[in-house]
Amino acid sequence: MKAGRKNLKRAVANEDGLTLQDGQSIMRVLSLRGSNLIEVLDTKGEKSLALFPAKFQKSMWIKNGSFVVVDGSGKEKAIESGSKVTCIVTQVLFHEQVRKLQKSPEWPEIFKEDNINGRAHAEAITSQEANQLKSCGDDEEEEDTDDDGLPPLEANTNRVQPPFMDSGSGSDSDS
Repeated sequence: MKAGRKNLKRAVANEDGLTLQDGQSIMRVLSLRGSNLIEVLDTKGEKSLALFPAKFQKSMWIKNGSFVVVDGSGKEKAIESGSKVTCIVTQVLFHEQVRKLQKSPEWPEIFKEDNINGRAHAEAITSQEANQLKSCGDDEEEEDTDDDGLPPLEANTNRVQPPFMDSGSGSDSDS
């Protein structure tokens, strides 16, 4: 194991309590955008893009609904310069750390109501957006067909077709 990854794991193992420095905040992961970019939701309910540093690769994984500590100290400068990436992930919060933080007064209120329902805020937002799109689609009254005006698919000739066995008209009718 390389020294950087070893030191990173050692720092995570020794971290008992979480203390947020100036400019850091807890955010929830909404979606993974690829290329080390993730979409996060802050405590005000605003979405933004965050950079997931390469030092976390192959040692820490995140998924939708995970919690991370983000350094957003240069957010205003990034927005002024036209950059879409406004913050950098400094720490990934594990399940045990999230449980401890939920009991403390530092835990943001917006994330408390999500945990009561057992449903991630990201899922709630996407379902609301889906309902809005569905309601907009009802007004147009389009005809939905299975083929959408496309020709039928041709059979795949690269695969061997299993032999067809007729079970009803076998040797019983011959005898």
